[in-house]
Amino acid sequence: MTSMTLLLVDDEPLLRLGLRMVLESNEGVRVIGEAGTGEDALRQTMELKPDVVLMDVRMPGMDGIEATRRIVGSGSRSRILILTTFDLDEYSYGALRAGASGFLLKNLPPTDLISAVRSVQSGDAVVAPSVTRRLLDAYAHRLPDPDRPGEPADPRLARLTSREHEILLHMAEGLSNAEIADRVTLAEATVKTHVVRILAKLELRDRVQVVIYAYEIGLIQPNKRPPIFG
Repeated sequence: MTSMTLLLVDDEPLLRLGLRMVLESNEGVRVIGEAGTGEDALRQTMELKPDVVLMDVRMPGMDGIEATRRIVGSGSRSRILILTTFDLDEYSYGALRAGASGFLLKNLPPTDLISAVRSVQSGDAVVAPSVTRRLLDAYAHRLPDPDRPGEPADPRLARLTSREHEILLHMAEGLSNAEIADRVTLAEATVKTHVVRILAKLELRDRVQVVIYAYEIGLIQPNKRPPIFG
């Protein structure tokens, strides 16, 4: 099992303790820091460089969304997983726009939490299904009308090879690397390499941004298989 370092960010010490106990009961998982404010989360992320930051939203001073925006904007390679009690659109959309790689509710089972953290570490995205459905609804009205001339395609698409374009479409459907490998008859490691190149060429951070991007430019339509993360 791949080793992983975590930073826990929540203003409730007891909750941080519970998360630490759950997470460190798994082989290879190590919590290297805890923070109770957004400011401290930002400082510790820069100093400790954790693989994943579990970030609460509502905290005194700088909230988790602003802390996420600053961490991502700094160029940090740490990935952010928002973990909150509040299933509110203003939080979920704000977190994803800020660059978070996932948004989950705190009432999820422990086994789902560790799976989500490992997915985020590997470059995938995890979003609570209820949030995913609302996210797609929110973007549906922005899609090109098939009966009217659309906007020109994003010029960044021209950077992709035909194989990368094919894999991009599967990523936008919400398929995992293993599922894509089965679909296109490639080794999973090869698919992973393609995914890394696609993200770099399109200047996108992770799979959440790929799905939003695909819907915004009309690569995926609402009546097709919806992407479900987590």
